[in-house]
Amino acid sequence: MILERSCLAVVPAYNEAATVGGVVRALQEHAPAFDVVVVDDGSTDETATLAAASGASVLRHPFNLGIGGAVQSGFKFALENGYDYMVQVDADRQHDPAEIGKLVRAMETDPALDVVCGSRFLARLRYYGPISRRAGIHVFAFLLSHLVGQRVTDPTSGFRLYNRRAIALFARDYPHDYPEVEAVLVLHHHRLRMREVAVRMFQRGGGQSSIRSGKSVYYTVKVLLAIFVGLGRRRPVVEPGDGAPVSATHGI
Repeated sequence: MILERSCLAVVPAYNEAATVGGVVRALQEHAPAFDVVVVDDGSTDETATLAAASGASVLRHPFNLGIGGAVQSGFKFALENGYDYMVQVDADRQHDPAEIGKLVRAMETDPALDVVCGSRFLARLRYYGPISRRAGIHVFAFLLSHLVGQRVTDPTSGFRLYNRRAIALFARDYPHDYPEVEAVLVLHHHRLRMREVAVRMFQRGGGQSSIRSGKSVYYTVKVLLAIFVGLGRRRPVVEPGDGAPVSATHGI
């Protein structure tokens, strides 16, 4: 049961002063079993101050590392402090903390799962983002579904719940540049199991996306290149029941 586990919510944030306080308060209301840490990724506004004032712990980067570096700081914090579960929640109100229970229930129902990913494309309430971005997401979904041998509908979703094995893996090895898509491939390389569940998501409540409309094609090409480069990487395998990589290697 969730009450028997130590749980952490990680909120990566870069200049999200308009929304971060509301996200922290929503997490406290809807996911009270989760401690909350905001990773302030070199913000130049009041993100860190407002996060702390709302009751979150704050990790501050002296300069901007990007989303991958911010999330990996969260994984390292979770690993060093012995958390059983870690959920990643965006600071822009796109993710609904009230939906965390769905991720937890999926994990608790199937203990073999290492990651549960919230998918906006499985929900009856459809998510409508820019056409260029949705097209890129569907390209990634098609490609990853074939590479990992299971259906993947929302590979760019950052609304994910991780167990201790996944935390240990990503604390040591997490993609840094637009990481969500490549992270699915990393899980497959290490034989960790992921499942998607339908969740509600919203449009951004503030701040500015790192993938603006003019960069969507560039983003798509760059992520596709990262996927194919990732296919050539040989990674240590985390065997079932272990929390750290072993010496064997595995590739697709």
